[in-house]
Parts: sequence; C-alpha cells; structure tokens
Amino acid sequence: MSVQSQAGRQLERVIGSRAKRRVVRALDPWVAALYRGDAVECPCCGRTFRAFRNFQGNAQCPYCGVLERHRLLWLYLTRDTNLLASGTEVLHMAPERGVERALKHQPGLRHVSADLSPERADVVADLTGLPFADESFDWALCSHVLEHVPDDVAAMSELCRVLRRGGTAIVMYPVEYGRAKTYEDSRITSPEERERAFGQHDHVRIYGADHIDRLVSAGFEVHVEKYGARLDQRRAERYGLVAPQGRNTTDEIYVCRRPE
Repeated sequence: MSVQSQAGRQLERVIGSRAKRRVVRALDPWVAALYRGDAVECPCCGRTFRAFRNFQGNAQCPYCGVLERHRLLWLYLTRDTNLLASGTEVLHMAPERGVERALKHQPGLRHVSADLSPERADVVADLTGLPFADESFDWALCSHVLEHVPDDVAAMSELCRVLRRGGTAIVMYPVEYGRAKTYEDSRITSPEERERAFGQHDHVRIYGADHIDRLVSAGFEVHVEKYGARLDQRRAERYGLVAPQGRNTTDEIYVCRRPE
C-alpha cells in the first residue's frame, strides 16, 4: 500500500469518511494550483495541467481525482451515448468523486448514487438487493465494483431489473484474458489472503475470459467497447490515458443492454 493510500485511510479513521471528503474537496484548488499548465486536460472537470499526478502508478487528475479509466469512461459517455440528455435517469453505483461531480452538474439529468456506505452516496444500497422498483432507470453506471461483490451474478441481475427495457448498464472491471475461467474461492476471506489470491485486499475474484457469460446470464445483451483503441496517441496523451509508467490504458467498457 502506498504512503498516500495509508495517509488517506488514517485520515478517514480519525475524522470519518464524509469529513474526509469535505477536506479533500476543500484542498482540490490548492493541489491543482501546484500542477498549473496546459500540457494535459481532464475531460471530467475541464481543467488543464502541466501533468497528471502519479497516484499508485495511475495518472490522477490533480483537481477532481479521476484516474485513467474514469476519463476514458467519461469520454465515451459524452461523445458516443445520449446518457447526458435532459430527462435521463441514471443510477450510479459506488460513485467516483470526479465522475459524480461532473454528472451532478448536467442540467436536466436525474442522477442517483448508491453505495453500502451512508456517507458516500445519495442512497444506502446493496447491489445484490437494490431498493428501487423494476424499470426505474434509463442508465446504470457500475465501474470497478463487481470484483468486490461475492454474488456478482445477483448484482448483475439487479442492475438489469432496475433498468427500463432498452436501458443500458455501463460496466467495467479488471479482466485477465490469459485466464480462461474466472477464479474465485469463497473460503478466502481475510484481506491478506485476498491480496495474495486476487491481487487486492478487497477483491473476491479475478475475472477470466468467460466473464461476459455472467452478464449474459443476468439478462443482458453485451457489447465490448474498446474505446481507448479508437483514440490516437496525441489525444490519449492529452487526456492522460497513458499511465506514468508508460503503459497504455486498455480498460474495456462493457455496454450491457436490457432487451426490449
């Protein structure tokens, strides 16, 4: 765990997660000032900087805190979908601070965030049992959440249930395509064991090449959007889709449509 991550967790334990979020937001303009420049641009907050921050090997926006995958997702949503159309109703699971902030500022958009923690979202909700009626939303956003959920197929089914017919869930999670089958073991429960088995202390599986089958079994029609591959190198560098260590961002976006 990085020093930055440890410091963040210690601050949260001392003052609480809601107060921590207020402190971080109050510091945003000051941190951004240290990176003043025009070499890179964050599409989520619209600000430019001399560089993105190196945060745990990721390129983080100094102002709104989004990482490569969040900027990639935002570019796709704003350029290739009608999600931001007035009157659209969006469910946002475990909302990312910068993406949530950008969505909240969209006129005419009804944005509802949900999370297990009462201090992190509008609604306290378990993804495997959402407190919403059938067909409540036009869109759902669920980025890097399902790898944390023990019963991910139940969670996928709930996303499908609360979408209107023809609605779309945007899903993202890490996948190891060299692995034929998804690896999970419910007997692995401690953070230390999960770190060793799944690569992160709060992950409960490693998705393999069969992961799309789970989304289909939940009722979705799935399109794999390789949006990063559609951007040229100049734009990829401008939007910080090349991580500090030089690797290109290859996050896939799983566009999951509830059939009509």
